[in-house]
Amino acid sequence: MNRADRWVLPEGVEDLLPEQAERLEWLRRQLVDLFQRWGYRLVIPPLVEYLDSLLTGTAEDLDLQTLKVVDQRNGRLMGVRADMTPQVARIDAHRMQGEGINRLCYIGPVLLARGRALDPNRSPIQVGAELFGHRGPESDLEVMELMLAALETAGVGEVVLDLGHVGLFRALAEAAGFSTELEAAVFDALQRKAMAELEGLLQGEEPALCSAILALADLVGGVEVIHRARTQLGAFGEGVMAALDELERVSQGLRARRPGLRLSLDLGELRGFHYHTGLVFAAYRVGDGRALALGGRYDHVGEVFGRARPATGFSMDLRQLVECSALSLSQSRPICAPWSDDPALHHHVQALRAQGRTVVFVPAAQMPTQGVRLERVAGQWRLIEEDEENFTS
Repeated sequence: MNRADRWVLPEGVEDLLPEQAERLEWLRRQLVDLFQRWGYRLVIPPLVEYLDSLLTGTAEDLDLQTLKVVDQRNGRLMGVRADMTPQVARIDAHRMQGEGINRLCYIGPVLLARGRALDPNRSPIQVGAELFGHRGPESDLEVMELMLAALETAGVGEVVLDLGHVGLFRALAEAAGFSTELEAAVFDALQRKAMAELEGLLQGEEPALCSAILALADLVGGVEVIHRARTQLGAFGEGVMAALDELERVSQGLRARRPGLRLSLDLGELRGFHYHTGLVFAAYRVGDGRALALGGRYDHVGEVFGRARPATGFSMDLRQLVECSALSLSQSRPICAPWSDDPALHHHVQALRAQGRTVVFVPAAQMPTQGVRLERVAGQWRLIEEDEENFTS
């Protein structure tokens, strides 16, 4: 390697310099404290796991995003996590005791093999919360409210909450009897809202069902979308109606608890279709096409670990939150102190640091004559604030 290239980092991977790192750490502490006040207990999964555990029950897209390495101790294939949610599901299913509700939160770095659309960063710091052991709108509402509280804590400004339900497409695809291959192709075209392609894929299928699937792409808007969906999709079984009932209950709950929330419904939104089982949601900053937070219900992920627990949760990228945050840290100016072996000075410095003040030792020749500093006056160390003397005991 050329000597000049030795400092170059992989594409999409970067250092965090002091100002950004300090803001990120401050926000990390705020969010963990917030989650714990809501009853969510912190877990720290490992950075790498064996692939047969890390990717069990997850979607193919997560497999493509996972960087693989070989464990030189036994030759088994391991993966560097690209998403912490399956790890937390494993912890709940395999390591936690009892059948009641578990509320878990997490934060840590993940590594993406390929990166994501609209975001070149391949090394997010993922933070999120998951609620296990309850199936129903109450837990869906709780995690969405917690997500919104976290975004408020981060100071990202006004957000739009986008709701969808993968159960609608599942029910229609099942009623149509799609093959696995056709279902995957229709899903992909619907996600991209490629209507001409979608119509081509559905040629020869039952016309009413084709019309219903095509209608999903246009069922976008406010809560009135649910009424339109009942009219257009209501004839296609209990699964469709149950999904619409869930959307309606959650929408009503959100409007009651957060009257000013900007709420949007997109019934063709199938993000995480192979991973989620019910409601899916995303939060966007007004005017920004990148999702700040993603979440939804995934009731069967723990089944492969021995406990098919209902689950719902969300995750965010802490680095993205810091980038979008309007908050600024208020930090006191550091206190300069000269390097010295004087025990009285070191006692004074310890007392100031215990009060939360920042004290920096500098060579005596570089001590400032103005500003915040510790200075020996009349045989005693005194704290000087700017040009005024503040005597401390």
